[in-house]
Amino acid sequence: MIDSHIHLQNRRYRGDRDALLERAAEAEVTACIVPGTDLATSRAAVVLAERYAQSPCAVYATVGYHPTSAHELTPEGLREIGVLARHPRVVGIGEIGLDYYWPNNPKRDWYCATPEEQHRALEIQLELADELELPVVIHDRDAHEDTLALLEAWTGGRSGPWGTLHAYAGGPERLERVLELGFYVGMDGPVTFSHASGLHEVARSVPIERLLVETDGPYLTPVPHRGQRNEPAYLTYIVEAIAQQRGITPEVVRERTTENACRLFELAPTP
Repeated sequence: MIDSHIHLQNRRYRGDRDALLERAAEAEVTACIVPGTDLATSRAAVVLAERYAQSPCAVYATVGYHPTSAHELTPEGLREIGVLARHPRVVGIGEIGLDYYWPNNPKRDWYCATPEEQHRALEIQLELADELELPVVIHDRDAHEDTLALLEAWTGGRSGPWGTLHAYAGGPERLERVLELGFYVGMDGPVTFSHASGLHEVARSVPIERLLVETDGPYLTPVPHRGQRNEPAYLTYIVEAIAQQRGITPEVVRERTTENACRLFELAPTP
């Protein structure tokens, strides 16, 4: 299995990354992809990808500015992201996208990029992905229509694959548009929640050749560990929930999603 999205540079992993990757390998997770969310976390993702290149659970990185950090994207920062993106362990541009949840959250006590700032940063980083011929990792929270409209304008009818909509939350009603655009669909811990009927329908409906699995650790922890820190070994529960919804074996989900991640991110096939 490949955990296609985990924030391994997060401070909650600071004390036990080695043991965490050992547990991942024991659970048959052979690789993890660590996204950047700003310049500092992008640098850290590349450092981890170098450090754990030979780990039984190998680490790769993607680099970019998360939409809530879009206001921090300067010309200098963009240039460094471009330099980092040329590193051999970097396999994509991300996590980029749109997030309308945080700008509208009245309890927020930190500056969040405005929708306008987010649009600009997304368009700039999509151009960078085009230039470098790298797939993109798209964050879309409460911004489904605008996200798809920007991606449709960017792809312009060109054939994909272009990347993945990570932690897909656009519902079954938008799935056809996502697939027509040439994107993969990333599924996470919430697919294990009993009340997540929309995600269950997505799990049944998305063509298996366009499906990725991810933890988004330390967030979105699946049942039975909900409420705890998430980690790659828990990918097993996500795979099992998807298999149950599709009426197939977990082995098939593991094999096909691994093939998909290798194809999209141009990774060497895993054992």
